[in-house]
Order: sequence, then C-alpha cells, then structure tokens
Amino acid sequence: MQITSLGSQPRSYAQGALVTGAERTLFISGQVPEAPDGTVPDGFEAQCRLAWRNVLTVLTDAGMTERNLAKVTVFLSDRQYREANARIRHEVLGDHSPALTIIITGIYDEAWLLEIEAIAVA
Repeated sequence: MQITSLGSQPRSYAQGALVTGAERTLFISGQVPEAPDGTVPDGFEAQCRLAWRNVLTVLTDAGMTERNLAKVTVFLSDRQYREANARIRHEVLGDHSPALTIIITGIYDEAWLLEIEAIAVA
C-alpha cells in the first residue's frame, strides 16, 4: 500500500492523498478531548494532544500508525486555535501529509474545543 501526497504543504498536510494497493480502510469516528475516565483537560493544547492520542489509539487498535492516515478532518470551536492546531498536528504527523480539512463550528459538548475524525488505509 502506498499513500502519495499531492501538493504537500509545509505543515503536515496535502491537497490530496492518492492511495494505491490498499487492502484495508479504517474510518475513525470523531475523537474528542476526553480521557477514558471522562475527564476533559483545560486549554486547547492539552485537549488537542489528547484528541490526537485518541486517534492514535484507534490506529494502533487496527494495527496502523499515523503514516496510514489518508484524510483528516479537524473541527475547531474557534479560529483562535488555528495556529496551535497546526503546530500540534505537525508534531504528531511530522513529515506525513494526509489530505486535510479544518472546519470552524460548534462542537457537540461545549467543554470540547475540537474534534478530529480520520480515514486510514493499509
């Protein structure tokens, strides 16, 4: 399986992701910044890191890593979080560049400042 990034950008995303030879596709439901015990950390950076950890946990459970991500959608509760979101995404993904959409919207639970959903292939 190969993911080819099309139009890669400097902060871990691409204009498109061409997948060839994949045998499995994983659709990851929106992962929120909530720990298994139900706690939600204060502040965007802690919430963003937790939401990404939750994404990575689902990937691990499927025998995948962040390198398998083909498409990521991030829902932010406010534009003020754009830069921190980009920085933390780059920390998590490094040089891997999946297709990306970021939407500024209301979030289901007002305590959550973001939600991340994704599609991965292997």
